Amino acid sequence: MKKLLSTNHSAAAFNFSMLLLRLGAGLLLLIKHGLDKLQNFSTVQTHFYNFMGMGSNVSLILVIFAELFCSMLVILGLFTMLAVVPIIFMLFIAAFSAKATQPFFNKELDFLYVVPFIVLLFCGPGRISVDGMINR
Repeated sequence: MKKLLSTNHSAAAFNFSMLLLRLGAGLLLLIKHGLDKLQNFSTVQTHFYNFMGMGSNVSLILVIFAELFCSMLVILGLFTMLAVVPIIFMLFIAAFSAKATQPFFNKELDFLYVVPFIVLLFCGPGRISVDGMINR
């Protein structure tokens, strides 16, 4: 019981937690959102958000880049702290710009997704990652 209430943790526990966080958040974003947008590109682009006047087509391509390519980098733990920046940016744009007029419960998923990526930005990918193996 004392160990459950302790705030101490081992390096192995931290590294395993970062692995679970990377895999969970990265796979969810990749499979549930990125692949879906890529597979349905032609139907999604007709009603996709036009960010800063770039056009819905370019905006969709940038979102697919963040959700597919950057998620793959996060899953691998390769350039993780750099790869999470486009994902965080994309999720904040979705919540505060694309869904600006919608009620909070429509933005809730964006906020839930952004939290693990912000944690990865501050804490890094951990030692169980390509970045961790490179920096040994």
